[in-house]
Amino acid sequence: MKYYLNELRLLIGYTSNSTSHLEKVISAIGGLFSISAILWSTHVLIELGLLDPTGGVLVIASMGASAVLLFAVPHGALSQPWAVVGGHIISGLIGISCFKLFGNTFIVAGLAVGLAIGAMYYLHCIHPPGGATALTVVMGGSSITDMGYQYLLVPVAINVVVILLFAIAYNSLFNWRRYPAHLAHRLKKTLVTKPKDRQFELTHEDFAAAMQELDSYVDITPEGLADLLELAKQHAEKNITHPTEILAGHIYSNGKIGSLWSIRQIVDAAPVGSKPHRDKVIYKVLAGDGGYETNICLRSEFHLWARFEVIKRNQQWIKVENEESDVH
Repeated sequence: MKYYLNELRLLIGYTSNSTSHLEKVISAIGGLFSISAILWSTHVLIELGLLDPTGGVLVIASMGASAVLLFAVPHGALSQPWAVVGGHIISGLIGISCFKLFGNTFIVAGLAVGLAIGAMYYLHCIHPPGGATALTVVMGGSSITDMGYQYLLVPVAINVVVILLFAIAYNSLFNWRRYPAHLAHRLKKTLVTKPKDRQFELTHEDFAAAMQELDSYVDITPEGLADLLELAKQHAEKNITHPTEILAGHIYSNGKIGSLWSIRQIVDAAPVGSKPHRDKVIYKVLAGDGGYETNICLRSEFHLWARFEVIKRNQQWIKVENEESDVH
């Protein structure tokens, strides 16, 4: 049963989240105040006589989705300034044009969103809320369609400017959340590496080739990917040996990547010092390849399979540090 539940979890994309509670709260507060800032600033402009309130549209609904990206994943490629500006303005332009040319039929609504996706792809500004902006223009009713291209200025452009300025200011309060992502990358301390100890070094060209072969949009900037992989390599270099002992109750990883990765727990084991042909262990797969299977093998075979001992922390499997181990 657990196997099928795990397959269902993977199928629907329900993944673990290791983000701290502090980060979650910071993101939620950012979303709260960003939308409030948009409404407040628009109201101030109306009070100053700089905006005409007759349009009745002060904030577009897709700003809520933008707030999720800007404050929950501020370093994501979909959250960067050009993605936000281009995604909303270009999609809004396409939506208005489609309505003026073809009306507000169902097929026109789909056409507006489809063209917006294509335009965002080719103009390097993919921002999912932009699709909602295009759709809102076509299906939003007369209060929006009567505004015509003025809709791009009020409320779209004003909303975009306010939420971007707020994102820059708010995320700057936390040194690990600098926005745009390029600022976070530049302000990071230079990573300490040991090139001479490595068999090879990944380069930006390698990343580009791999992403091209993947042929799917990845929501991470090249700089962010480079930092992530560099940290992963440094972490891997901390322990390149097999565990000293294979003990009952302990959990081990084979250290593989992708579909070959597996986590196993020793359920039971023969007493230490048993004859080689009787020195067996019973293990259960907790995650990864062979999910939730139970099997038996020689302790020596398991020892060769195991790369290092792991524990579960913040819903993620991590290495047990400072483990005494033998090199094989």
